Amino acid sequence: MSTFNRTCPNPSTFLLTGIPSLESEHVWISIPFCLMYLIALLGNGTVLFVVKQEEILHEPMYYFLSMLAVIDLVLSTATVPKMLSIFWLDSREISFGACFLQMFFIHTFTIVESGVLLAMSLDRYVAICNPLRYKTILTSSKIAQIGLLSLARGVGVVTPLTCLLTSLPYCKTNVIPHSYCEHMAVMELAHTHTAVCDSYSIIVATALVGIDFIFITCSYGIILRSVLRLSTQEVRLKAFSTCGSHVCVILLFYLGGLLSMYLHILDLSLAPHTQVLVADLYLVVPPMLNPVIYGMKSKQIRKRVFKLFGQRKILAEASMQGAH
Repeated sequence: MSTFNRTCPNPSTFLLTGIPSLESEHVWISIPFCLMYLIALLGNGTVLFVVKQEEILHEPMYYFLSMLAVIDLVLSTATVPKMLSIFWLDSREISFGACFLQMFFIHTFTIVESGVLLAMSLDRYVAICNPLRYKTILTSSKIAQIGLLSLARGVGVVTPLTCLLTSLPYCKTNVIPHSYCEHMAVMELAHTHTAVCDSYSIIVATALVGIDFIFITCSYGIILRSVLRLSTQEVRLKAFSTCGSHVCVILLFYLGGLLSMYLHILDLSLAPHTQVLVADLYLVVPPMLNPVIYGMKSKQIRKRVFKLFGQRKILAEASMQGAH
């Protein structure tokens, strides 16, 4: 392979096509993507601001929620601005290094998000099933350790894959039929066998998703069993509503990721733009929904948001009156 690389240098840039066969519709497609990105920025930014400002929210659940908000901001910002530049400006070029850097950030923080979702499910399990020991089990140092462990797991898993992919010769073409540097799409450009990369990505992704999803399912299963024992119907319905919305977002995250990967592997004769849209929505929709489902449905965060913005409105009106 080293001889092949010397006679066939890698391209300095790749060209992203956006949504294949829908290039004429890029401007219209950009509108929902732009709106979802703005909602993700506003929602996750608001969650981070409110949690930082309000000391009453300096608790384990809200620390995990802040981690999720940071991850969602990284994931959406790593992909959507480049997508929009393709849709609006036809700016399709991305350098060789930037492409693999984008890929590294996307896949690393996807794995980190999976770890944080698992931690959040365990947080709810301890809070509901063992409330008296909640603050002694989930101390600030433990939360920091969980966050760092999730990050280390993501970096440790994605770094070998990135190294394997950057070592391949890309001599077929430099056109990636995608709107971002998705690793399966990039790997198809390699002018050599990619069995090792294929096996590594499939086995690791399936194992990580499977293990995390099993533990999350067990946590929410135990939570629901505990909820059914509660005396009042109102409390049960509230708990079911909260857990149900959390489970929907988790299913969207995991099923969307697996669907995006296996659509590339399995020959299902789907149109290329369908595969690309699934992959794009997988990275844009969860960051938009997470602050709504996890943040705005939280009574304490909702109250604090209204309180903060209400105070700012009063101060603004007072300053305007003072100016007159």
